[in-house]
Amino acid sequence: MRVIVLGADGYLGWPTSMHLSARGHDVVAVDSLVRRRWDTVCGTHSLLPIARMERRVARWKAVTGRTIEWVKLDLRNRADLTELITRYRPDAVVHFAEQRSAPYSMIGAAQAVETQYNNVIGTLNLLFALRESAPTCHLVKLGTMGEYGTPNIDIEEGFIEIEHNGRRDRLPYPKQPGSFYHLSKVHDSHNIMFACRIWGLRSTDLNQGVVYGAQTPETELHPELRTRFDYDDIWGTVLNRYCVQAAIGRPLTVYGRGGQTRGFIEIRDTVRCIELTVENPPQPGEYRVFNQFTEQFSVGELAERVRAARRVHGLETRIEHVPNPRTEAEEHYYNAKHQKLIDLGLQPHYLQDTLIESVIQLVEAHRHRVRPETIDPRVSWRDGARGRLARPKARRPAAAGSAA
Repeated sequence: MRVIVLGADGYLGWPTSMHLSARGHDVVAVDSLVRRRWDTVCGTHSLLPIARMERRVARWKAVTGRTIEWVKLDLRNRADLTELITRYRPDAVVHFAEQRSAPYSMIGAAQAVETQYNNVIGTLNLLFALRESAPTCHLVKLGTMGEYGTPNIDIEEGFIEIEHNGRRDRLPYPKQPGSFYHLSKVHDSHNIMFACRIWGLRSTDLNQGVVYGAQTPETELHPELRTRFDYDDIWGTVLNRYCVQAAIGRPLTVYGRGGQTRGFIEIRDTVRCIELTVENPPQPGEYRVFNQFTEQFSVGELAERVRAARRVHGLETRIEHVPNPRTEAEEHYYNAKHQKLIDLGLQPHYLQDTLIESVIQLVEAHRHRVRPETIDPRVSWRDGARGRLARPKARRPAAAGSAA
């Protein structure tokens, strides 16, 4: 198939582009490179140096003989996006091109508006471009399990059967988003579902859990093919943060009581899920939802897992509970269904102590690049950044041939 990957410069977009190319698909990688600008704004960076997109695609061709076409484009420009879809007429579009940080969206009004405008308007522009120029294209949209929140009932995959006053219906599962970022994803879901219903488009919404790790078979082929590894308070995920803290001898900081439970997935399973979804499209007019994760953990359990992995090597790691910057339930019921991708053939990689240790070893190999001052939370859900998001003064490490 011809597949356009939007947001191809990102943490998941680049490994997905390579993964689909390696399996014979004709991949067009599209990005505005805004994620790199946001690093500058927030004083953050990838622990692993990442190459420029031009270097990435050139190295991919040199290593594999396969071509990934690179296009710089902003989805907020409807004319350019429509021209892109018209030129390539893709069989599938994988849509990662969104501001994906809940903390960033909660810094203040400017960041909340930027998040909603970038995500919602970009997706609307894409829907109109597909209707006009590629109405049979399969839109694969990366959503988030955070759309659901933490209800006191089981979380279904997108839809729920409801009986009310003696009548039954199948309705979208109720959403309880936890940030302006998560709200933007809910708006996207509703817009996409509406477009499928009225225009006959086809789409799969992948409500993904928290992703960890940074290594896939493709990223390991050459240093210039690596993807990002974020560990800071704005872009980092909890397991990555714990592994960095363990590697540099800092306490593992658990927000609040630590009972916040979420779905988690390893990066190799993420790219496989995208592949399975692309190669098994829905029917015209169908909007479907897959919950894309493999295991559930509380943030406190994850901290204990990291500490146990360290103890195997005779290293003691302290766990420290800190005030929670987020407004969220710290102890709650959580049971989410995630069967549909398993039915398509996903064989999950489960979190093992050896995998935790491999991530820590990856961090240790680049510990000279760790910026400890970016780990502690700087953004409060109630008060925003309160002027504390000034760019850290630590020197930005550089690597030959890299852009970060």
